[in-house]
Amino acid sequence: MTLAPALRALFVSLLLLAGPGPTARADERIGVIAAALEPAPGGTGGLVLNATFEFEMPQALEEAVLKGIAIYFNTEFELYRKRWYWLDRKILDSTLTYRLSYSPLTRQYRLARGGLSQPFDSLDEALNLLKSVRQWKVVEPGVLSAREGYDAQVRMRLDVTQLPKPFQVNAITSREWNLASDWRELAVPAELAK
Repeated sequence: MTLAPALRALFVSLLLLAGPGPTARADERIGVIAAALEPAPGGTGGLVLNATFEFEMPQALEEAVLKGIAIYFNTEFELYRKRWYWLDRKILDSTLTYRLSYSPLTRQYRLARGGLSQPFDSLDEALNLLKSVRQWKVVEPGVLSAREGYDAQVRMRLDVTQLPKPFQVNAITSREWNLASDWRELAVPAELAK
């Protein structure tokens, strides 16, 4: 009978040493605050995506950026045609890639997309732009048919495949380097498929 309280005390102390567990992981996740598809402006046809993400940059990522390591974030979009007789068919996927870097010479952060980059004085300013996707054209005119039903989804993640090799090993072993959101389902109303 005296062994059971001792084992219970050992178990409780091991749990306390293990740390907070799942709550720490939640802080390292990207949340999708809002996401919606809208008709492209100017009557050009197609659809644009507007989305807002939320996350806190883990300390390890901040330190890597300050040391000159560029990190890449991908916003991924997928569009599926609904089929009642089989699995939904993916008809479109698109990726928007942002590159976040720091220049010690100018003491500025740079956020680049394609060939365009913009300087920022602070990491928070750069992250505010990164977290907000506006007017991203994801569906070209003529892709959607009014007779079909569609589902769409979006997510954001840290692209660890574009990190230098030693950091890719860290990404495998550390939770701080696994920064990603879950897929967020988007409604594709029939009136948008015109």
